[in-house]
Amino acid sequence: MDYEIFISQLDSLIAVYDNMKAKSQYNDLSDFPKPDRQSLMTRTIAAIHRISGQNSIYSNEVERILKQDPLLHLHTSSIIGVAKALKEDIGAGYTQSLTELVHADIFSDFLDMSKHLNDNGYKDSAAVIAGSTLESHLKKLAVKNGISTLIGGKPIKASQLNVDLTKANIYNNLDQKNVTAWLDLRNKAAHGHYADYNIDQVKILISSIQDFITRNSA
Repeated sequence: MDYEIFISQLDSLIAVYDNMKAKSQYNDLSDFPKPDRQSLMTRTIAAIHRISGQNSIYSNEVERILKQDPLLHLHTSSIIGVAKALKEDIGAGYTQSLTELVHADIFSDFLDMSKHLNDNGYKDSAAVIAGSTLESHLKKLAVKNGISTLIGGKPIKASQLNVDLTKANIYNNLDQKNVTAWLDLRNKAAHGHYADYNIDQVKILISSIQDFITRNSA
């Protein structure tokens, strides 16, 4: 995964805070209009959740700070401190967990298998394996971000997880549309509609899923 975009997001928020602090007469920025401070905090908290996940130590620390210091001027600098810690840890490569590395290796193996099958003319098996790998990754993304994968004791369909993950801002609407298309191709392969797609489309499917998993680690 390219972490530079995450560092850039956090850098821009920290820069806004530093600029406000340089102009403020008080360390807590209490002389700035509340809407300005609220906007900065909302964006910072959203970035921390989006980048590290809802259940990460960084997100949990934000929740602890908000409960301890509910007044805006009391928690502003502390939450920026969490953002700085997250930025530094990302830069140092400390945020990719062992679990994420294992998942990435396993999914890479399956997608390599799909590519090998497709290259040798077995597009239907390749599409099913690639699509199943995507479904498994969606479930792991949901678990990582505290999103339920069960309803009434039964597994939630991948299509619904796709909607839920997008609503939780785990990935964007463009990714959602792409995932929908990939799942549709996978379903066609699984249900024997082999004439509805070709080997080149499966090739694109595999590389697209690989890119999606790389950008959205679980």
